[in-house]
Amino acid sequence: MRLYVVAIALASLAAPALAQPAAREPIQIPPELTDPRTAERLSAMSEALSRALLEMPVGEIQAIAEGRPPTPADRTRTVRDLGRQSDPNFERTVEQLTASGPMIRNAMKSFSAALPAITKALSQAADEIERATENMPRPDYPRR
Repeated sequence: MRLYVVAIALASLAAPALAQPAAREPIQIPPELTDPRTAERLSAMSEALSRALLEMPVGEIQAIAEGRPPTPADRTRTVRDLGRQSDPNFERTVEQLTASGPMIRNAMKSFSAALPAITKALSQAADEIERATENMPRPDYPRR
């Protein structure tokens, strides 16, 4: 019986050592973020998405919002048509936006070059926060 009491006492002394937080895993950079093919795909997707959004019919929705029945012309009105009404240089502006492939590629290249430094800084910040909070008083200690 005394052996059990001694074993429990020794086990409770070792509990704080076991309660230490586990080492944090290093931040892993997904390979997709540094792959140049990802930038190519994003560029192609942005162009296709822009074209799809510009060809979306919205005239019927506009007519309903204005409180009138949609006409056949309303049913064929697209986002591109509405853009042309408000901006005479709309097509040129859209061309500039959809030709942003090189800018996307350059941004991805810069981002992937900066990513290791960013992850290192985030790890260091997490270590500093952990170190700063280790000795903070706990509101539930001592319990009374």
